Amino acid sequence: MNEMIDLVGRKVLIIGAGKSGIGSACLLERNGAIPVIYDSNENAIEADIRSKLESALGKESNAEIITGVFKNEMTEGVALTVLSPGVPTDIDFVMYIKSKNIPVWGEIELAYNFAKGKVVAITGTNGKTTTTSLVGQIMQEYYESVYIVGNIGNPYTDVAIDMNENTVSVAEISSFQLETIQNFHPVVSAILNVTPDHLNRHHTMENYAAAKEAITMNQSKDDFCILNYENEYTKEFGERCPAQVVYFSSVRKLENGIYYNSEDEMIYLAENGNDKALLNVKTDMNLVGICNIENVMAAIGISMKFGVPMENILATIKRFVAVEHRIEYVATKNGVMYYNDSKATNTDAAIQGIKAMDRPTVLLAGGYDKGSEYDDWINCFEGKVKKLILIGQTREKIAESAVRCGFDEADIIFADTYKEALDICVREAANGDAVLLSPACASWGMFPNYEVRGKEFKEYVNSL
Repeated sequence: MNEMIDLVGRKVLIIGAGKSGIGSACLLERNGAIPVIYDSNENAIEADIRSKLESALGKESNAEIITGVFKNEMTEGVALTVLSPGVPTDIDFVMYIKSKNIPVWGEIELAYNFAKGKVVAITGTNGKTTTTSLVGQIMQEYYESVYIVGNIGNPYTDVAIDMNENTVSVAEISSFQLETIQNFHPVVSAILNVTPDHLNRHHTMENYAAAKEAITMNQSKDDFCILNYENEYTKEFGERCPAQVVYFSSVRKLENGIYYNSEDEMIYLAENGNDKALLNVKTDMNLVGICNIENVMAAIGISMKFGVPMENILATIKRFVAVEHRIEYVATKNGVMYYNDSKATNTDAAIQGIKAMDRPTVLLAGGYDKGSEYDDWINCFEGKVKKLILIGQTREKIAESAVRCGFDEADIIFADTYKEALDICVREAANGDAVLLSPACASWGMFPNYEVRGKEFKEYVNSL
């Protein structure tokens, strides 16, 4: 049982009326608190928010709903504030709330306050969703009560009330969510990697890395943290991590930990210098690319330290198929293989998509500008990308980077619409090629999220 704060009969201010905010309001109301939902969007309609809330709650709601400009008097009598992950913690009205000594939590901390059982938590710039899905499936096939929650699209608040003392929660946690935890305590955590992303929100790499490291802040040497030995941030963090560290490596043999040997294409478990072969990445896995080998190694470490027998872990891995929108094979049309990697919303994720291709590739990229640099991504093309089709806000910036890095300007094509870009991909791809949607950018501006972007890609390909 987690140490709970009693919120019965007390006002809780919820910032944001999206999926996370609605989930938080429902959990609070079911537990006797009085939610006050605030949305800064002046065009938000109170009746629409109430309709969403009451639909989720299954009954009339007592929540107060406020939209438009934030007024300081809204904090009067408030015992707690719950921030949606998309709301920065350093904007003016949040700083005002903090100045009033009102605790500021996120949806993860709120759910943890009411949840029961044990938590496994996974973060990292890339690989979170695949690793969380795989660990979730391993746990579901071994334990009775398992919930897969968090940044993966299933609000933790939606299911916290249904948990019991034997429940296992497998949580994908973003850096935004980790900024607002206080007592959240996973018994096994994982930081898969830390590479530049969301710097428009975190401002510096040091702040971003610190947010990721916060996943371990309540852990002790009774707990475990799974870390990537080949990432400079996570390797260094292992030396001061409060939990027991288990490393994984895709590059070298480890004395202790989990490693991949590219010569025999096997994953090994090393304990005190003794190596045990676990599985062959070509014949025992349905996932492709070095990034997925790392995800599988992390999942093995997490599940093993949580207490799942190795034979059960490996049996599930052999059945597991790729997460939608992550280097997802869609179809072969006219001899061209189409891959949907819409979830590659930053350059490091997009690098993994390129690495997974084993044929000449027509690459569709571009989107919302998060302030990223693109040179490292362009430099990994290594003759594999034959045409670069660019859309969205970042297309000129990416094109400039590509030319600077030696990519032939004649092989860069701009498109004004998504449909036009897809038509160009089909035109430029020849028998034996691949077409890869791997944008290296967020979808905002053209799409509500990366899922819609990937779904439209798949619908287009399947209609060819």
